[in-house]
Amino acid sequence: MAKLYFHYSTMNAGKTTLLLQASHNYRERGMETYLLTAQMDTRVGQGRIGSRIGIGADADTFATHENIFAKIERRLVEGPCACVFIDEAQFLTPDQVWELARAVDDLGVPVMCYGLRVDFQGKLFPGSATLLALADEMREIRTICHCGKKATMVIRQDETGKALIDGDQIQIGGNETYVSLCRRHWRDAVGQ
Repeated sequence: MAKLYFHYSTMNAGKTTLLLQASHNYRERGMETYLLTAQMDTRVGQGRIGSRIGIGADADTFATHENIFAKIERRLVEGPCACVFIDEAQFLTPDQVWELARAVDDLGVPVMCYGLRVDFQGKLFPGSATLLALADEMREIRTICHCGKKATMVIRQDETGKALIDGDQIQIGGNETYVSLCRRHWRDAVGQ
């Protein structure tokens, strides 16, 4: 039975590595997968999913105005697809998450989403909030704070290392911009 999965964490927990590994496992057994990533994330190139440890794969992209159900339906017409993998799932719109749920229910294809749960201000991304509401299964991918506790929050820092408390929710960046922290150290960093 197909399900909608949400694998979530903070930055630098290995979400993309796990996505690529899971897709590889399917393909190694002769089952095709369909990889999608946010069109706005071009850190490793347009239409490419890349992990911090250096592995990557080509992928189709989604923009906020696109109907993802229709994209998946078109892909299934091309041939069998054992699983759909979504990287950077926090950038999905709520409507797109509903479209993914519909693809699971009506097309019978499993969909595995990987993304951030909260932004640097401690707020849920709209796509993540909808995934938390609709996913059949959720799995937290754990990483740790500098103190050794589980990191559940992330700060965005400026070039001097100071935590920023204002700004756009979405800013594409990586190790040089974001730091994963436990809630206590996040509160300390943002002055709460």
